Amino acid sequence: MHPSQSSSTIVRNLFPISFVYILALSSTALNAELEKSPALPFIARPLNCKGYVGDVGFDPLRFSDFTPVSFLREAELKHGRIAMLAWAGFVSVDLGFRIYPLPEAYKGLTAITAHNALVEYGAMSQILLFASILEVISSVAVIQMLEGSGRKPGYFGFDPLGFLKNKSAAETETMELKELTNGRLAMLAFSGVVTQSVLTQGSFPYF
Repeated sequence: MHPSQSSSTIVRNLFPISFVYILALSSTALNAELEKSPALPFIARPLNCKGYVGDVGFDPLRFSDFTPVSFLREAELKHGRIAMLAWAGFVSVDLGFRIYPLPEAYKGLTAITAHNALVEYGAMSQILLFASILEVISSVAVIQMLEGSGRKPGYFGFDPLGFLKNKSAAETETMELKELTNGRLAMLAFSGVVTQSVLTQGSFPYF
């Protein structure tokens, strides 16, 4: 026996088929012990997501294995909130809602044709500027959260209508779940409404 050879190497060399079979059995047993995802029961549940509101074990690309889940939840809530506003704004324009006085250049625009017109007249540049400023300011809270400040993902203390006022922990969690699920739906809905609007080149109801 060569001094550098380990016992496992010797076994593998002497009994190659048996060694592969043992590894296969071990892998099967390990997979059987892993908790299955409720959303995708044919794969293991992403354990880092457990304990977060709205977790159904859906992370097929395993982002939660290498990215802080608090950061992922922050991004999900932000995109969900923007999508809810975006869907409402997009459809409202095509239903005829306008903010007056309306510049002459904006008359007759639909939600889908407004983009290029607003880029040409500089309005989109202003939106980009203000959105960038908000992003920089909010990133301070995100960095502090990742450093252990105790702040919950997506929380900015903004509740002007008092939806969470005097609510119990269970009631607060229910409201948070409603926001999360509506945000997820809005992200899909906005993608769909923009796609349909481009395909039909029409306004609401886009068919």
